[in-house]
Amino acid sequence: MIISKTTNPKRQNINQKLWWKGVGIYGTLLAIALLMLFPLLWLIGTAFKDKSENIFQFPPQLIPSHPTFENFVTVWQNNPFATYLINSTIVAVLTVGLNLLFCALAAYPLARLDFRGREVIFAAVVSTIMIPFQIVMIPLYILTVQMGLRNTYLGVILPSLASAFGIFLLRQAFQQVPKELEEAARMDGCSEVGLWWHIMIPAIRPALVTLAIFVFIGSWSDFLWPLIVLDRPEYYTLPLGVATLEGAFSLDWRLIAAGSVISIAPVLLVFLLLQQYIVPTDAGSGVKG
Repeated sequence: MIISKTTNPKRQNINQKLWWKGVGIYGTLLAIALLMLFPLLWLIGTAFKDKSENIFQFPPQLIPSHPTFENFVTVWQNNPFATYLINSTIVAVLTVGLNLLFCALAAYPLARLDFRGREVIFAAVVSTIMIPFQIVMIPLYILTVQMGLRNTYLGVILPSLASAFGIFLLRQAFQQVPKELEEAARMDGCSEVGLWWHIMIPAIRPALVTLAIFVFIGSWSDFLWPLIVLDRPEYYTLPLGVATLEGAFSLDWRLIAAGSVISIAPVLLVFLLLQQYIVPTDAGSGVKG
């Protein structure tokens, strides 16, 4: 007995349209991703090219014909990049830690405590997001000088001790924590500080990690403020160190690209290590056994 299978032409036509639609969507996304990644790929490729290769040829050659680590060795040996790396690490770690602490302390009462003027205070804090840094830069510099914080780590991190965006983000996260957790902790005799530390902070871990990534990237790549408050090379951060390569090597783009790759590598590493914690988790995880 021979059984013939009949296909529905209408359904087959719909499947073909869906398939082509998927191809179009993913093709567009891939093209956009390659367009966005092109400067980074060109930078990495240039860092590994030797002097015999033309880095400005068209069409550009992203993969070096003769890959070499000579550019990285030259930059590292002729410049105190180890010092720049240590300075950037200290500044970034302190900035992230203090930002998380102060933003969490400010966001908690704005989200969970009921007091007069709470919404007005929150609106005033959020409104500062619209103020460009260039407007407050001069008053901050004067304050930094008067406090004797020029050429210090604390002077570099002073403008980033807390941020309106961080307070807003953590306030929204605190508001998502179920009331039952708070009530159960209070029934067990937990103090306000204990409630904040043992219940609320673990419950908003994804928001804290997200804020930490944003703050770390902003602090690590900040160029303008360190340029203003630092004039001693022993306190330079990596962005300032990369800027010194322009004069030191008379615009040798291979060496500048190598320094830039050294500068951005820690940022990519931190993001890859912490991205798994950004996924929202159940707020009930705030209860510690």
